[in-house]
Amino acid sequence: MKHYLDVLATPGAWRFLAPALLARLPYAMLQLGVLLLVEWSTGSYGAAGIAAAAAAVAQALVGPQTGKLADRFGQARVLLPQLIVHAVALGSLLLLAASRAAVPYLVLVAALAGATVPQVAAMVRARWSHTLSGSSKLGTAFAVESITDELTFTIAPMLLVALSTGFSPVVALLGALGLIVVGTAVFALVKQGAPEPMPVKVRASKGVLRARGVALLAAAFLATGAVFGSMQVGITAIAGAQAGTVYGTFSAASMAGGLLYGVIRWRVPLNVRLGAGLAILAAATTALSFADSTATLYGAAALAGVIIAPVVITGYTIIDSLVPAEVRTEAFTWLNGAIGLGIATGAAVAGQLVDRFGPDLAFVVPPLMTGLAAVLVFARMRSLTAAGIQDAAGTEDAEDLGEAGVRTREQTGSPRG
Repeated sequence: MKHYLDVLATPGAWRFLAPALLARLPYAMLQLGVLLLVEWSTGSYGAAGIAAAAAAVAQALVGPQTGKLADRFGQARVLLPQLIVHAVALGSLLLLAASRAAVPYLVLVAALAGATVPQVAAMVRARWSHTLSGSSKLGTAFAVESITDELTFTIAPMLLVALSTGFSPVVALLGALGLIVVGTAVFALVKQGAPEPMPVKVRASKGVLRARGVALLAAAFLATGAVFGSMQVGITAIAGAQAGTVYGTFSAASMAGGLLYGVIRWRVPLNVRLGAGLAILAAATTALSFADSTATLYGAAALAGVIIAPVVITGYTIIDSLVPAEVRTEAFTWLNGAIGLGIATGAAVAGQLVDRFGPDLAFVVPPLMTGLAAVLVFARMRSLTAAGIQDAAGTEDAEDLGEAGVRTREQTGSPRG
């Protein structure tokens, strides 16, 4: 625990961590909240699923663009206007749902609400990277973030469901809106750890997603997100009333795995750790298909949970070493978005499999997705090592990020995490 206490004792860290925790709880509520809200309004799970998927996809695609703006202009200058738009969008969705508006309007405004969710989690990671750049504590800081993610994704849905069943989905999402407004506003106004704006110029046909290793990491994170999404469906279909505690076991095991990972002094290279972690996760999630009782389902879920957090932590640590500070927040948001898109994809595919072939088929998705991701990582392992930024002498915009063509107006050798 000393490693964690050392990281959390970083001067000024709690000034941005505390409000960020408030702001991140609603992030874990949005997709499920939209699902419950639209079903409550329309009586249709099909319409609710489309609206929730629209919010998730919009968030995954637009989030990196807000990360790019934060890198260029600073976090506060992006978060505060974005927060206003998000509050208006989510408030409008609540009004439309309460007035029983037509489904296309609900889907459209749900997508706008998803697209404007403040990317606080990525910005917290960017602050850690800026504050602990070059320090051995950075891996532990990313472990703290992974544990925080698990905590929010455990607490937030329970809080949302409790408010929805006790009052209504409108009240639940109003509470979420209050948390995100207060948390994000305070976080944005706290300057501690915030990176300085670093304007960049990107060639029209290329971008950060095409940077060395970034797309590969995004694919790995999409597969990891599919594990979360398909497990939610599969566990709910099999465990029924006990689904919450089974999934809670998975989340608790993931937190334990993250804690353990953060205190080990690893000698295995990061890229090997990622490939091996995905392969082990594929093998571990195979056990879910063979769980023949609720008791064995608990064990299989715990086994998968212990492994998944180290995979996520490793991915964030790798991307921090691959990209320069000028595009770091955007890179983090691509990974966040990939997880969100994976959750939506995994849930949708698993849902179709459950409807057509029975609940056990939901658990085919995690080993298939993570197994394919492991093969990709091992095949392209060299792309997950920092290659340095090459200088094309004699041009003003000479700095390239690996193979991506991301160029800055700064001198060669921009800071890296």
